Amino acid sequence: MKICFFNCTTAWGGGEKWHLDHALALQNDGHEVVVVSSKNGEFLARAIAANIKHKAFTINNLSSLNPLKIWQLYFFFKAEKFDVLVMNFSKDLKIAAPIAKLVGIPKIIYRRGSAVPIKNTSINRFLYGKCLTHILANSEMTKRTILKNNPDLFPAGKITVIYNGIRTENYRYQSFKNEVPVVGNIGRMVYQKRQDILIDVAEILKQRGIPCKFRIGGDGILMKVLQQKVLEKNLSDYVEFTGFVKDSNAFLQHIDIFALTSKWEGFGYVLTEAMLARKPLVAFDISSNPELITEGLNGNLVHWGDRVAFADAIQNLISNPPLQKKYGENGFSVVCEKFDFEKNKIRVMDFLLNS
Repeated sequence: MKICFFNCTTAWGGGEKWHLDHALALQNDGHEVVVVSSKNGEFLARAIAANIKHKAFTINNLSSLNPLKIWQLYFFFKAEKFDVLVMNFSKDLKIAAPIAKLVGIPKIIYRRGSAVPIKNTSINRFLYGKCLTHILANSEMTKRTILKNNPDLFPAGKITVIYNGIRTENYRYQSFKNEVPVVGNIGRMVYQKRQDILIDVAEILKQRGIPCKFRIGGDGILMKVLQQKVLEKNLSDYVEFTGFVKDSNAFLQHIDIFALTSKWEGFGYVLTEAMLARKPLVAFDISSNPELITEGLNGNLVHWGDRVAFADAIQNLISNPPLQKKYGENGFSVVCEKFDFEKNKIRVMDFLLNS
């Protein structure tokens, strides 16, 4: 079969990793795969490096109103004759789904990775009701939010939940001893990820005299704002920024505790990466986090926005290395059992090719 992965972002995150992993898996199984993404994006760069057929196509939120972009995509879809189209963002959906429907692509899939309710607008009723054939959700919470504002937006029976998978085979665990405990976080520097809360938590622990280091990896539009906040709070000795993280495993191997401060997550893929690295987790009890973290088993869940409780959870782990180890080992078992890529890949491929 011929499958198109349409993901026109310039950023790199869990959704892009999912697209690349499954594009490679399908290509390795003998299917013809084409990746469509932004010219200067990390996703396209990695697809090119992996020798996946590709097309550079840059869009924004208004591209669905741009006649030139519409015609370019129309002729591309018409010429390629795809069997399956998989999209990742709402801006992808707005331009690609109607054109895919027009040219007759049999299976038009929106992979929904955000646990944010979809607005009940006329354009969304058209896109979901007339253009899409299937939706793939990355968590039960994501599935629930799709229909929250309009239970008739899309047939619930055509929304399939498959968790993101992570490769666990041949994983090499390494343990590094830090001079002081290191609390790590990886994520785009955007409002959703709320790294500003982690800086507040660092301030609390510094005021308590708890020796530790907060290492924040990632890049984005709020980087300078966050750096300025660290300076204003005189936390340069407690908080460091690494910039974009190319190798998340190397980052995670050199920390002791992983802390996720996101306000929402469709599926916190980085949590599975941290579990694979045997790190204890601390996160807010929001969206899909309880589907990955079991309180007292592999980490702690904190009421949304409670910085003191978040600091308490981290301090408790810092003072209790055996608990860190227990959570880390339990998390490793969970990720191997529930989120193994090879197991989930079989479900994804069956969904893409046969459902």
